[in-house]
Amino acid sequence: MISSYIDHTLLKPEATAAEIERLCAEALDYKFFGVCVNGSWIGTASRILRGSAVRVISVAGFPLGSMSSNAKCFETESAIRDGAEEIDFVLNIGRLKQGDRRYVLREISSVVRSAGGKPVKVILETSLLSHGEKIEGCHLAVEGGAHFVKTSTGFGAGGATLSDVKLMRETVGPDFGVKASGGIRDRATAVAMLKAGANRLGTSGSVAIIQGEK
Repeated sequence: MISSYIDHTLLKPEATAAEIERLCAEALDYKFFGVCVNGSWIGTASRILRGSAVRVISVAGFPLGSMSSNAKCFETESAIRDGAEEIDFVLNIGRLKQGDRRYVLREISSVVRSAGGKPVKVILETSLLSHGEKIEGCHLAVEGGAHFVKTSTGFGAGGATLSDVKLMRETVGPDFGVKASGGIRDRATAVAMLKAGANRLGTSGSVAIIQGEK
């Protein structure tokens, strides 16, 4: 079932409590892997999903990645305290593009430590990166102790592409996580991303994907 690979996502700034509650109800009904919500909704999601197999996932440094590393670490620690079980965070894109490897590696390592053993996904925002920068971002994620690389925030200039997912999988190897996110709205695209090497999908179109599967 594709549902077991999906992080059912609602990160739009205008999301309401009622929409978060519906997100969680859908995740329970369709047996999605997790729900991905902004920090202020972690408590709501945790309460609804308590005792279920659905994980609560949240974000840090989202969606720009250009705030300080300390701010990202604080967000991560706060999210874990509130009940998040995984963290998706945006690395500093400008620092990566200017070749500041030391800064990016230190930031990834710091966020991983702040997560206290919980899985961390590093969002590369691939639409803003060159081929070489995508590869370097993947190498840094692995070296920094993260658990996944992720294509996109869904708020940038572009989303996941099959070529990027294939490149990321080839770069990180078979045992590291690859999350495709951004623009995945139907079953055919979801299946293609999984075949290209993703082992997690982030999408707000989760229900449409599963209904298409049926």
